[in-house]
Amino acid sequence: MFQYFPTNYVWSLSTMIALTHGGNIGEVDAMCAPLVEAARVGDDPGTEAFYAAWKGGADQLAALADDDLAHGHKLSAGDKLARAALYYGIAERMQAHGFEARLALYWRSLDLFEQGRTLSRENCVRVEIPYRDVPLSALYVRAEGLAPGERAPLVVVMNGLDSTKEMLQKSVMGTMFARRGLSALFVDQPGTGEALRLHNLPAVHDTETWASPIVDWLEQHAEVDAARIGALGVSLGGYYCPRAVAFEPRFACGAVWGANHDWRAVQQARLKREGENPVPHYWKHVQWVFGAKDLDDFFAKAEPMHLNGVLDRIRVPFLVTHGENDRQIPLKYAHETFAQLVNAPKKDLFVFTAREGGVEHSSLDNPLNAGNRIADWLAEQLGGSLA
Repeated sequence: MFQYFPTNYVWSLSTMIALTHGGNIGEVDAMCAPLVEAARVGDDPGTEAFYAAWKGGADQLAALADDDLAHGHKLSAGDKLARAALYYGIAERMQAHGFEARLALYWRSLDLFEQGRTLSRENCVRVEIPYRDVPLSALYVRAEGLAPGERAPLVVVMNGLDSTKEMLQKSVMGTMFARRGLSALFVDQPGTGEALRLHNLPAVHDTETWASPIVDWLEQHAEVDAARIGALGVSLGGYYCPRAVAFEPRFACGAVWGANHDWRAVQQARLKREGENPVPHYWKHVQWVFGAKDLDDFFAKAEPMHLNGVLDRIRVPFLVTHGENDRQIPLKYAHETFAQLVNAPKKDLFVFTAREGGVEHSSLDNPLNAGNRIADWLAEQLGGSLA
């Protein structure tokens, strides 16, 4: 992986996410260059300096977009606002829970994403899915080439521990499904994005409790073929997705981009400083995500976060992928997930190596080849187009 900060994996990971999710290398370099010394101190110290640098870069882009709008240049403005939203989002994800400006920064990111999406006339629509007392927010991307009244297969994209629907929609997944005749739904499920930040919905281990209402809603969607709904989980979605497919038989297939077979064991390893963390202030972050009152409560909530005794319920095609140099989740968990898919009528394991790239966690070092291979597999299962 390209490590802008050679001694700091966590800061470099956020930088790489920006570069592979719509960011501009010149803008990212301008924001990161003043942070080189601060990054050497460690993951947690200096994150407010990171916030200031990235917010400053996003502020400048937003001001440039205002200049474009003053001249009636809506497409140019939309492009800049989309990148500004991404940079605000990266700055927000690097802060500790309780950081005073965090919520305001998140709202700013949402607002600019929406403006950018509208001005750029993107194939992307914000939707809300009924769930308990508050809706789950999602982004719907329509399959390309649909005729009036035609229904398309669809992939439900499930966030990881610290990703959001906006981040994943701006990744390669924002276009690669639609080009293959598949629609996509990027969801802020409990524990992520709006569900966590605006509605205080923590993550839960029994992911079918929110996955089933999503399928209910899709069955009523005029453009969705309800018999061809697949699921893809990214990062911690490598736990959420298999669990959802196991207990929700209406999914026609499933895939994971990073196998999170035993997340409880990964937490114990991280407590011993084994492996890399995805975000700074890690233990504060996971307590917030799971609504835990302290570390003991978090570990109690993490205890059922494994797939042992679950995967034999899956009776649809399933794909397991993993980077061979994943420094967050050991490769052995991909083999464990694959081995336990004993009743899947078709199962495949792709381990991304140096030959094709994408060897790091969820292929964040190089998502293009890995992402396209996953999209091809899903298109094959759901009847999309590979032409």
